[in-house]
Amino acid sequence: MPRQGPCGGKTTGQSRLCSFFETIGWKVFRVPECATVLMSGGVKWMEMNDNDTAVFQFQENLIKCMMQIEKTYCELAQMSTKNCLIICDRGIMDATAYMKPEQWEEMKMKNGWNEIELRDNRYNQVIHMVTAAKGAEKFYSTEHAVRYESPDVARNLDDMASQAWVGHPYYDVIDNSTDFEAKLIRMISTVTDRLGMDFRERLNVNSKKRKFLVRELPSLEAIDMAASAETKGYPQFQDFDVVHDYLATPGQKTQARIRKRGQNGNWTYTHTIRRYLQNNESAETKMHITSRDYTNLLAQIDEKHQTIYKTRRCFLWNDQYYQMDLYKEPCQERCKGLILLETYSTIPAMEPLDLPSFLDIVKEVTGDPYYSMYNLSSKVWLQNTKGKATVSHDSIPNEVANGDVHQEATSNGDHDETNGDINGLR
Repeated sequence: MPRQGPCGGKTTGQSRLCSFFETIGWKVFRVPECATVLMSGGVKWMEMNDNDTAVFQFQENLIKCMMQIEKTYCELAQMSTKNCLIICDRGIMDATAYMKPEQWEEMKMKNGWNEIELRDNRYNQVIHMVTAAKGAEKFYSTEHAVRYESPDVARNLDDMASQAWVGHPYYDVIDNSTDFEAKLIRMISTVTDRLGMDFRERLNVNSKKRKFLVRELPSLEAIDMAASAETKGYPQFQDFDVVHDYLATPGQKTQARIRKRGQNGNWTYTHTIRRYLQNNESAETKMHITSRDYTNLLAQIDEKHQTIYKTRRCFLWNDQYYQMDLYKEPCQERCKGLILLETYSTIPAMEPLDLPSFLDIVKEVTGDPYYSMYNLSSKVWLQNTKGKATVSHDSIPNEVANGDVHQEATSNGDHDETNGDINGLR
């Protein structure tokens, strides 16, 4: 259960964790934060803050609401034939940070609750994402739709909420000792460690994305025929339909995009906003959204960019996780037939890497702006470059980078341009 102090990265972290496990074939359920649901419906915390009776009744009803919703998701997970991960936005004990100790004691007595059951036995793991107001103040934001806390209040709430979970047998605190990207990687690592899954190479904070151009997709039959005792054939894989759209933004310091990703007509929707800061730093917020939100955001599409359609194939080969994007029409001429393979490794770019033997790799294109999805979707990018570029994927010159381009980041993340969700491996 990822939980946080105010502005701790929980929203983006849940999105990354969800994508991580969905990619390896797990079913992920995300239990919404009941307080946000109620407050977005008109409940005003400040209107009851000085009324002890109102606070008691609200928190009691809130906890009962959480219990029922969690029960529903657990029953759905039990009926699933897949491995399931249930992510709770918050847990029962978080409510104690918003009431007096004597109120909590009275509530436990009234309802026959005990902290061993509510804190220790109810959740398999608790992850506390420390507020950015502690050690990462320049990234602290008060843009939450239904809540506002000053940095001082945020630090106080963070202390109370984190203290509420002390004693849980699997309690991990993710602080701000690293940059935000590494913070998210550390969070995902605690979950995989708890499940006994070995992703040390993939989730190493020094692991970087490497990208390769693939000449063509081999047939499964040809791979099986060529496979020998020493060389594995095409491994089991998961295919996803992916659609990306970039949104119009007021300036060059902000990039926004939406994505729908799914299988068999079932979709998840993501809205990502990336803000570029000073000293080449950036902050990214990634949010799962509803299909209605997605439809509404489509009205803000940047007309300078074309919709990107891809099949994303995820597989494991020789204990290394890969994602392969097969670009689909309709698309820009330079995207037709384009296949890009990505993986993550602590081995630096351009140094030898053991790649799948059944793929015909043309060359490594890590960091090449020509293969940035942002630029591949641009309707005007090639016109704005100073050099002359050919559309042959076998011989795209690096000189094309001399123009007005978007340079792709290569830190650990999904290749949804730039630091997207980290997707996992089995």
